[in-house]
Amino acid sequence: MSDSKKASAGFTADEKAAMRERAKEQKVAARRGADDAAALEDVLAKIAEMPPADREIAERVHALITKTAPDLSPRTWYGQPAYAKDGKVVCFFQAAAKFKTRYSTLGFSDEAQLDDGKMWPTSWAITGLTTADEQQIAKLIKRAAG
Repeated sequence: MSDSKKASAGFTADEKAAMRERAKEQKVAARRGADDAAALEDVLAKIAEMPPADREIAERVHALITKTAPDLSPRTWYGQPAYAKDGKVVCFFQAAAKFKTRYSTLGFSDEAQLDDGKMWPTSWAITGLTTADEQQIAKLIKRAAG
């Protein structure tokens, strides 16, 4: 069993790597300030590094988000593509390969405007995208962005 799959009281090797990536992202952001062009380059570079199946989905999700909610700013978050409003992450994409899971995830933070009663979903598993799926994602993104 790999380190990333072992049950333990601590963090897995993959989780520790994600935390190191987040610390690095914060240092870079503090050094360069609000440079949206550089942040977009970081997101595109992370997508380009993904295995083909994850990359295909991430590219389509990225295109949907930037088209549907152009006011959201691309940035990396724990080494994955994320999209923020007023400096706070609203939604993110997590590649299946990141934590060796069987599906990628489109997730929403508590900043997303998805509230629906007393309970609502905050993440979706993605193994592929149809036109209908893309339409649903566009609606979610538009709503989440406020």
